[in-house]
Amino acid sequence: MPRTFVWHPGRGPTRTEKAIPAEVKRVEIRQVRSGIGHSERMLLTLEAIGLRHHQDVIVRDYTPSLAGQLKRVRHLVKVTAADGATVAAKQPRRRKGASPATGPRE
Repeated sequence: MPRTFVWHPGRGPTRTEKAIPAEVKRVEIRQVRSGIGHSERMLLTLEAIGLRHHQDVIVRDYTPSLAGQLKRVRHLVKVTAADGATVAAKQPRRRKGASPATGPRE
């Protein structure tokens, strides 16, 4: 079977612009594509970032480890700088049976 795709290193942009400026402390991460059909490693990376499903949005501190995770799944997510006034962090899920005022049932 003949090869139908050949990668040409001379084609495409010579440089891509940085998605996140250096002074940004928090980023908003939105999963724009599903992880279905991708490798187990990518699915685990999405889970480690905190994305649970398609169109999920989270806000996290921008650290070197998060930057490496985002680089691995950059085609599945959209990353923007988070403004504290406009973007609220995703609240953790409450355990089943937990009351917001009194805590878990005993």
